Amino acid sequence: MEKSLRFLTNGYAADVDAVLNNALFTVDYNEMLIVKDIDFYSLCEHHLLPFFGKCHVAYIPQGQVVGLSKIPRLVDMFARRLQVQERLTNQIAETLREKIRPLGVAVVMEASHLCMSMRGVEKQNSVAVTSAMLGVFQHDARTRMEFLDLIKRPDAVHRSAGTSIAGTACMSAD
Repeated sequence: MEKSLRFLTNGYAADVDAVLNNALFTVDYNEMLIVKDIDFYSLCEHHLLPFFGKCHVAYIPQGQVVGLSKIPRLVDMFARRLQVQERLTNQIAETLREKIRPLGVAVVMEASHLCMSMRGVEKQNSVAVTSAMLGVFQHDARTRMEFLDLIKRPDAVHRSAGTSIAGTACMSAD
């Protein structure tokens, strides 16, 4: 049990700069970059029960990008602490803003909380959604909506639009 708890909370021992490992690159790219559907697992700091789900992260670079694999590592670093989903969402967004100074950062997290399904209200299919919108994502509704549209679940897009996200992206790119 001790070994398991050490693993589940090893984010406290992690250092942001070590996680990013100097994987910052100067690039002439100023369009939205998204890493979506990042699986994460964390422990509720109030009940010590797991919450888990998907994290979607976007940013618009301003001369510097971070290695793509560093974004899920950053999510894991903060998730592997006793957490509340709201703080977790903000920590990811604020860290990216601080380290790469983009035009904006957006983070959306969707999670099932065992503290809501196993105890308390005992709601089995509820999902908590949190978001942090910084910079251009906060101030520009079109940029925010583009991000939110791009992270939609393909099955939801199939039901509502009759096509996939990939198909939509290809049509709009022409």
